[in-house]
Amino acid sequence: MNFQQHYEQIWQDERARVLATLIRLLGSFDAAEEATQEAFTVALASWPKTGIPENPRTWLVSTGKHKAVDKLRRRSVQERREEEASRFGGWIATSEAVAPAQEALMLEGEEMNAVEDDRLRLIFTCCHPSLAEETQVVLTLRTLGGLTTEAIARAFLKPVATVAQRLVRAKSKIRDAKISYSIPRREDLPERLEAVLLVVYLVFNEGYGAEPREVDRRALCSEAIRLGRVLLEMLPHVPDVRGLLALMLLQHARAAARFTPVGDLVLLEDQDRSAWDAQAIAEGAQLTTESLRAGVSAYGLQAAIAALHDQAETASETDWPQIVGLYDALLRIQPSPIIELNRAVALAIHRGAASGLQAIETLQGLDEYCPYWAAKAQMFLWTDDPAAAAEAYQRALTLAKASGDKAQERFFASRLAGIS
Repeated sequence: MNFQQHYEQIWQDERARVLATLIRLLGSFDAAEEATQEAFTVALASWPKTGIPENPRTWLVSTGKHKAVDKLRRRSVQERREEEASRFGGWIATSEAVAPAQEALMLEGEEMNAVEDDRLRLIFTCCHPSLAEETQVVLTLRTLGGLTTEAIARAFLKPVATVAQRLVRAKSKIRDAKISYSIPRREDLPERLEAVLLVVYLVFNEGYGAEPREVDRRALCSEAIRLGRVLLEMLPHVPDVRGLLALMLLQHARAAARFTPVGDLVLLEDQDRSAWDAQAIAEGAQLTTESLRAGVSAYGLQAAIAALHDQAETASETDWPQIVGLYDALLRIQPSPIIELNRAVALAIHRGAASGLQAIETLQGLDEYCPYWAAKAQMFLWTDDPAAAAEAYQRALTLAKASGDKAQERFFASRLAGIS
């Protein structure tokens, strides 16, 4: 591995940790983001000469903190000079005094071996109940996931300016409301846990949809799974926590087979199952069983569905009747048009395309959702209606282009060409 590759690996592995620790030390999202960027910039310039330090994260946190302190000191001196210049007719002070708060910042240790996980602190901060759910997700993707504002805007189909404004408002609210940068007390966990689990899963999904060349985005899957493990250590008796970790492991187990070498999508039934991660499947299946024994939960049921897919030797051996039953149970505790769509697809395979198409035609609110049109297109093909299938694929293609998802765009274009 050459230096550039090693540096990029460190950026991928440590950026979120460095940022989270600097937010704790500096008390500001914006200052910490700027300090993190400066620390990595300094590293890129100095490490080729000095060598990569034994503990890059400690080096980066220390460098970022000192950069921030220096900036605060210069700002303090400048403000003092300007104040005294206005008071004494142009006389400019030369004092290098640092404000007490800054002295405290300089003396505070890095606490690199602290038991508390700074990234988990950060996600609980981002998921404060006073913030809107979508804002919680946007803030987490920006800070924890490291996604650019432009990438988040594409993911949410929002203008960049709207997402940027939402981020500014969220950071201001955290600052002005003095929201604690900490993991809440156990009795306060329930009001935040649902949002935390959702955000962790959405971070995972953001990485799961990435093409092989999008290394930073794909790394979000591993980060989400790591956070799931930390949450399970904190809350081992909560079924949804165990179920979420199981679901992510079972889905991520297929990662190596989801795309061709050039980045084209491969459908589940066409994937090379020998490329799936057997160890992750075994762990995910065990966690699923433990989750459902502890109590029925939404993530546990979704994990059970994923386990049935992963444990089938071939696509034709998938236990579709049981999958339909699990979707029925899931809908009872978590009604959702997307779950209904997935159930309709399972129903089409289990009982025939006509049954699936009948179920899918009753759904509402999914006109802007690519998989809805893709599912309809496939069912139209199964019922020998190529014209309707082509129309549905065209709609899916249009939505894929609008979202900027190149892999989906190529997939739907290929399917459309196959009908013509």
